[in-house]
Amino acid sequence: MDFAFDHAQHDRAGHLRKDDAWRRGPGGGNDIRVLVIGGEHVPTHGGAGLRWIPADEAPDGEWIFLGVKDGVRHAAVMVDRLPAELEPASLRVIGPTVAADEASMAVHAVGIARWHQTHRFCAKCGAPSDIAQAGHVRICPACGAHHFPRTDPAVIMLITDDQDRALLGRQGAWPEGRFSTLAGFVEPGETLGDAVRREVMEEVGIEVGDVTYAASQPWPFPSSLMLGFFGRALTHDIVVDQDEIAEARWFSREEVTELTATSQLLLPPDVSISRWLLHQWHGGAIHGRWT
Repeated sequence: MDFAFDHAQHDRAGHLRKDDAWRRGPGGGNDIRVLVIGGEHVPTHGGAGLRWIPADEAPDGEWIFLGVKDGVRHAAVMVDRLPAELEPASLRVIGPTVAADEASMAVHAVGIARWHQTHRFCAKCGAPSDIAQAGHVRICPACGAHHFPRTDPAVIMLITDDQDRALLGRQGAWPEGRFSTLAGFVEPGETLGDAVRREVMEEVGIEVGDVTYAASQPWPFPSSLMLGFFGRALTHDIVVDQDEIAEARWFSREEVTELTATSQLLLPPDVSISRWLLHQWHGGAIHGRWT
């Protein structure tokens, strides 16, 4: 029951980050493949896939060493805005078109780049901080504090009942017919299983018993690690909180098949762990998806 993001397909080669050792390969810097990053936007080929460029064609910016794949070093360079000729697009939009062997590097790059955007100053003394270790640390020259990229753990769960129906919810800002699995952030001092139970109870009033870990997915929008679970409901009556969730329903496999085929039910795209959880439960063809 593997999920694509559970197995990174590149070596992050952390030992090469110190003192910019990653730049001193056999071909100097010219054999490095570079991804230009502007926030969550990446360069594409006509709005699909990733466009990598040689290091000597990279624009000015701060560098992130991503690692090594098939003996080739990969890096990203951060800019404020991608030039139009690189055909920029949001990674969350083009995710389904990105080759599996490049997906983890793209998520790595976007996650680090977004962290740098919002953490330019020392959280301890307020002074401007400097990038170090190939983009993976910020060091304050004033007080010496080291700051590391932040990852926020979040649980995302497919809850089923004793009739093996799936519980899906819809946020108020979403169009009619768009549903997804429930999700929420883990709070300090909380186990992952308790986070699943609390979020489901808070959002839809359903009590959850057994919780089973399924898979995880980095989600750098801006800095989450989505931890996927299956959970078993102990109650049936839904009471939505009308805050995060506007509507929630139980769906049978037959309903999902019929409603997605006619686009009455729109589910998350294939790139998301939410979709993967639904496929594991459903076991058949699911058609509708967000656009």
